[in-house]
Amino acid sequence: MKINISISNQQLDLVDANKNVTKSYLISSAKKGTGQQYGSFCTPLGRHIIRAKIGKGQPVNTVFIKRRPTGEVYSKELAEQFPNRDWMLTRILWLSGCEPGFNRLGTVDTMRRFIYIHGSPDTAEMGKPGSIGCIRMRNSDILELFDCVDAGTAVDIKA
Repeated sequence: MKINISISNQQLDLVDANKNVTKSYLISSAKKGTGQQYGSFCTPLGRHIIRAKIGKGQPVNTVFIKRRPTGEVYSKELAEQFPNRDWMLTRILWLSGCEPGFNRLGTVDTMRRFIYIHGSPDTAEMGKPGSIGCIRMRNSDILELFDCVDAGTAVDIKA
């Protein structure tokens, strides 16, 4: 399996070994566009791999901070209590760049920028940019994707 992400289409495709798209999902990438630089709040482009899968067995809407479950489960009330929190929910696929000088090492390192594919509140709009760098997905979609891929799966992000 491989993952192809199109920023212009706001779509993630799961692709099999024969290069057939087996499933497509709407996503939400960075509202500031694409870019590699640390602190840019942009979605990085290029070849990546899934460095780690985080959250297996956690309930839907589990809240993560710094890749750790907080013990909270997302709700409308929790959202009202923390209106400025960037919600990472349910599952996390942590990305690592594969292109030294472009999305790996130095000030352009995707993994050190903590760029993930992760679940989001049901109220987060998909199909249009809205994140601070990560790839957001619906919780039901990240659950499905999480079970279809392994650490080391290739992820190609194109404008």
